Amino acid sequence: LLRRELPNKAKISGCRGEMSTSRSPKDPSCTVDLGAQYISAAPYYARIHKMTRLFKDQQNTGAEVLYERHVTHIHQKDTGWEVCHKGGAPDRFDIVVVTMPVPQILQLQGDVESLIGENQRRMLEAVSYSSRYALGLFYKADTQIDIPWAAKYVSSNPCIRFIAIDDKKRNLALKNCGPAVMVHTSVPFGIQHLEEEKDAVQPNILEELEKVMPGLPQPDSIKCQKWRYSQVTGSVADCPGQMTLHSTASAGVCVWGGGGGGGGGGFTHSNFYGYIESALKGFEVLKSSL
Repeated sequence: LLRRELPNKAKISGCRGEMSTSRSPKDPSCTVDLGAQYISAAPYYARIHKMTRLFKDQQNTGAEVLYERHVTHIHQKDTGWEVCHKGGAPDRFDIVVVTMPVPQILQLQGDVESLIGENQRRMLEAVSYSSRYALGLFYKADTQIDIPWAAKYVSSNPCIRFIAIDDKKRNLALKNCGPAVMVHTSVPFGIQHLEEEKDAVQPNILEELEKVMPGLPQPDSIKCQKWRYSQVTGSVADCPGQMTLHSTASAGVCVWGGGGGGGGGGFTHSNFYGYIESALKGFEVLKSSL
C-alpha cells in the first residue's frame, strides 16, 4: 500500500508472513504450510486476488527481503532507527514496523524500552496467546493418500485438531512431487507439552494421528513445529490495529503491529481479516507521517 500510494517518498522493505512454508529435506519441491490453521476463501478475496496473487505481488515489489535475523535491540539514531540483530552489523531505517508476537516485542531492548509508556506496557502485557504443535509429513513422489477431503477439523481426539492434505489444499497435481500432510494439535495438548522437547512430543502426536487416520502411509521425512504463540486469545484492549510507539518528523516512526502474524493479531484478532485490518491501520499511520 505504501509503495502504491507514496512511490517517491518511501522505500518499503518486505516482511515475512505467518504461513511458515516448510520444505522436505529430501525433496525441496515437496512443501507444507505448518502455520496455516484456517483457510480463508471468502468470495471477495478469491475473486479480486485469486488465492496466490498476494504472494506474487510481494515477490514482484523489488523489496530486499532478509530472513533468519533475530532482532534484539532498537535504538533511536539521529533521524531514524538502528535495528540490531544477533550475529551481524546493525541496520538503519527511517521507519520500523514490528509484527512479531507481543511477548517478543516486550523482550526487545534499547531505546524502545524507555519509549513504551506505562499504560501502553500494561495493555501489551495483557495480550494472551494459545499454544500448539504442528507436524509436517512429507512423502515420496509415488505415494498415494486416498483421502476424499483436502482439510478437516477434528473434534473427537484430545490431541489432533486440524489436518490438511497440502497438495489438495493448494489444488496441485505435481507428477514428480510427493504429497504432504499438515497436522495441528489441540490447544490443551499444546499447553500441556509446551516446555517439552519437540522430539519427545512428536511420537505422541503420531500415535494419536494413527487413531484419526488409520493406515496413513509411512512418511519419508517429518518436521515438528512448536507454536508457542499460535493464536491470539486476548488482544490489546479495543483492538486498535496498531500501537504507535514513536512518531516525529525528526526521528522517524516506530509502530507495533500494522501487519500479519502474531503482531497484527495481537492488536486486532487472530485470523486473516484481523491481519488485513491491522495492516490497513498501520498503513494509515505511516502514510500520515510521511
